[in-house]
Amino acid sequence: MHLRRFPYHRLSLFLLLIVLLQQQQAVAQDGGDILFSKFEPDTGVVWLNMRGACSGCPSSTATLKAGVENMLKHYVPEVTRVEQTLG
Repeated sequence: MHLRRFPYHRLSLFLLLIVLLQQQQAVAQDGGDILFSKFEPDTGVVWLNMRGACSGCPSSTATLKAGVENMLKHYVPEVTRVEQTLG
């Protein structure tokens, strides 16, 4: 990580976590949960873990891409895509 870029990425990470919290609340209504795993600032990839009812659900990929990824890309332009971690 480049030190001169650190404050910018720190703000992005903060925004990313706020958006995830909002999405987490929406998914919780269906008995699921979204856990933040990591953010790769060089590639813009966010890694998330789907749990509860979302784990193994055929719709979890659609939720991840259509819901969470679109929202994150809207509020945090550094995000290029969202991927799901296993386990």
